[in-house]
Amino acid sequence: MSWLSEYVRPKIRTLLGRREVPENLWHQCPACQQMIFHRDLEKNLKVCPHCGHHLRATATERLGWTFDEGHYTTIELPKVPADPLRFRDQKRYSERLREAREKTTLDDALIVAHGTVGGHKSVVAAMEFGFMGGSMGAAVGEGILAAARLACLQEAALIVFTASGGARMQEGAISLMQMPRTVLAVRMVKDAGLPYLVVLTDPTTGGVTASFAMLGDIAIAEPNALIGFAGQRVIEQTVREKLPEGFQRAEYLHAHGIVDKVVPRGELTATLARLLDLLMVKEAA
Repeated sequence: MSWLSEYVRPKIRTLLGRREVPENLWHQCPACQQMIFHRDLEKNLKVCPHCGHHLRATATERLGWTFDEGHYTTIELPKVPADPLRFRDQKRYSERLREAREKTTLDDALIVAHGTVGGHKSVVAAMEFGFMGGSMGAAVGEGILAAARLACLQEAALIVFTASGGARMQEGAISLMQMPRTVLAVRMVKDAGLPYLVVLTDPTTGGVTASFAMLGDIAIAEPNALIGFAGQRVIEQTVREKLPEGFQRAEYLHAHGIVDKVVPRGELTATLARLLDLLMVKEAA
């Protein structure tokens, strides 16, 4: 050991100070296991540059990517009872809600905003999977209704990004009641002669799939998104057959006519703008 390593180097470290390196600078792709620098991932809209795998995105990111120049205005959604059934499993439902709100900084699993998409007035409702798995309770049902009413009021298109594990079990039958309520919200938009577009993202399952997610004038899906009602294992046990490879994935659904188009995330905003050019006949006239 020399005086350089014993004396000079510690002195330099003391003078300059040690910088703590943030833990979230690198992300590992869940598909190919490659490490991706966080700036490269953000630039590529959370799509792996190595294998093209679409990582899950937040509702706030969806809004920023979709609206023209990232400009939009969120609306305050109607308030609902916080814990109508006073449900408790391993934790109280109220405690789970508090933890989810602290984690996501959202009130519930849906954000509704309005602005323009491709120059057309649009209302966008984006689901947040990070909030209790994007489960649909009374708050999400009220949010979809509020989005539909706003679209009708502004004579705007309604675009919904789905990302959900299904109904929220902590609200029991109340969560199941949101299925017909959201169907009525969609009918309200269609009766007004306005476009209703749905973008199915990974995952879209359960009661959301069985209601407003499958009622779009045009159904778009992101590549390899999981889309279905019941889980694959449950279906296999019920029908007692081995399901095909890629069952319940976006490409399989597109091949069988359930999804209209599978669109990579980088082309999604331009695709929505082109569709609105075709569907917003009144505005074009």
